[in-house]
Amino acid sequence: MTATKEEFFNPAKLSARDKAAATDHTARSIIAAEASMREKKTERLRLLRLEREAAEASPDPAPKRRKASSSH
Repeated sequence: MTATKEEFFNPAKLSARDKAAATDHTARSIIAAEASMREKKTERLRLLRLEREAAEASPDPAPKRRKASSSH
């Protein structure tokens, strides 16, 4: 089998509008995927932080004693 130029290159040229639309579509899909991954990561980290804070929650500290007033 011999490779021909038509197999590798599209003989029809795309218009500038078509190229811009393809670029726009690709960029928007990449941005949407990144935003989705960022939201998932944020939610996962938020849950881990809340779990850690719940585990580290200590009982309320004992009330501080007042100093005895000296009446000299």
